[in-house]
Amino acid sequence: MAIPELTSTRSPRVVAARRLAKRAFRAGERRFLAEGPQAVREAVARPGTAVEVYATAETAERYPDIVAAAEASGVPVLRASAEVVAAVSQTVTPQGMVALCRFVDVPLAELTEPHVPDLVAVLAHVRDPGNAGTVLRAADAAGAEAVVLTDASVDLYNPKTVRASVGSLFHLPVVVAARVEDTVARLRAAGLRILAADGAGAADLDDELDAGGLDGPTAWIFGNEAWGLPEEIRALADAVVRVPIHGRAESLNLATAAAVCLYASARAQRGSSGCRTKHVG
Repeated sequence: MAIPELTSTRSPRVVAARRLAKRAFRAGERRFLAEGPQAVREAVARPGTAVEVYATAETAERYPDIVAAAEASGVPVLRASAEVVAAVSQTVTPQGMVALCRFVDVPLAELTEPHVPDLVAVLAHVRDPGNAGTVLRAADAAGAEAVVLTDASVDLYNPKTVRASVGSLFHLPVVVAARVEDTVARLRAAGLRILAADGAGAADLDDELDAGGLDGPTAWIFGNEAWGLPEEIRALADAVVRVPIHGRAESLNLATAAAVCLYASARAQRGSSGCRTKHVG
């Protein structure tokens, strides 16, 4: 694909890409940037997501599989100078490859149709983009089938959120800007048990696991990094669950606690063969 190298940071193409660092422009154009080879690889692998890829000559040579996959999918790969890649990147040390992508979020209505998920992570009032991206990555790793970022949570397409997800936002359905009440109502109606993760919860995660409370379809609600979940959200849950602290640590951070809860549910939902038990909603 013979495309001239982009060398000017003032070219209209580069200026347009740089604008996506701001949420208002991302929302207006419904496009965002995914930085680094891993994120670009996953973006290209998801049909209809990547619009074009910017890569330095050195990075393109180092990752010929990504270049080949992009071009096979009809996604242009634009050779760019290091200065251009740095201009559209939001990291101190750019990795030499950036993908311009279309938004990937789905409507809340699609969360339970046509398939009812077994495991969902709901982020309520989560404001830190790194934490949000890390929880999304943990949910993906644990086999969750959807993630919801509520209307009071950070923007999914914040560059830090995208980076922290390490490509996981391209792997599973993500709902954004949904009300907690609407999300809980839909998931409960579909047959999921709603659990709120909170350090002061009355229920213990180990006890829930031992009693079979995590065996069925489950949605976990995770709260703000500093103050957790407000009472009105805890009241929506079927149980408020704490992760037991067996050592001397004062608490767990949000991403670690979320990973523990999601993996506990994933383990409980698996049969002796190690395969996830499917539940029909």
